[in-house]
Amino acid sequence: MPPMTRIPLIGVSTSITVGTAPERAYVNSTYLHAIQQAGGAPVPLPPQLSPLALDVIARELHGVLLTGGGDIDPARFGEAPHSTLYDVAPSRDALETAAVRMALDRRLPVLAICRGIQILNVALGGTLHQDLGTDPGTELRHSQEAPRDQPSHKVTVLPGSRLATVLGADEVEVNSMHHQAVKALGQGLIPVAWAPDQIIEGVELDDPERFVLAVQWHPEELVSHFDAARRLFSALVDAARA
Repeated sequence: MPPMTRIPLIGVSTSITVGTAPERAYVNSTYLHAIQQAGGAPVPLPPQLSPLALDVIARELHGVLLTGGGDIDPARFGEAPHSTLYDVAPSRDALETAAVRMALDRRLPVLAICRGIQILNVALGGTLHQDLGTDPGTELRHSQEAPRDQPSHKVTVLPGSRLATVLGADEVEVNSMHHQAVKALGQGLIPVAWAPDQIIEGVELDDPERFVLAVQWHPEELVSHFDAARRLFSALVDAARA
């Protein structure tokens, strides 16, 4: 029999219930399906993991996916909380910050989605717009009323960037389910995609040898009918396999 193709293990950050009992860790199944469809095996990374447990699991991982969810504690970037802040979970902030540092130290490929782009940016010293309606203020709706698997606005991608190469396009239709976004960029990150109101929708590490991509939209909800969305997960799994 031919040798079995190696299946990369992709660490997937999870959400955590806030203010309800019993406490639970959870993740939308669309992330898990998207990774498996691309040929990877998802490994949940719940906020309840101790630093030792994360370290043990991380030794076996080939890549990391940072998922969407609630807001990040603005104390992590030196600001007071905005009145619209919701679902802040310090344990999740800590787990994902540690996962970012672990992945970068081990040169693991990283794909960060929605909240993921925000925690990646903050972990590298960046800041966030805490509420796009008031900071900086925009008329573009970033929290769509349409179903999650439908696009609501376009994103322009920097030609020649890794993100453009992965997507196979310099412009894509995306869904939008966020009220925060990247403000000041974290160390080593460069902006590579923008909404029509110039809000940053994609960043990547300024190193052509490293696969670290982050997008503000939710490609996991679009993989069934958009090739560009499938290509993001395939690129993560391919980089992890390599």
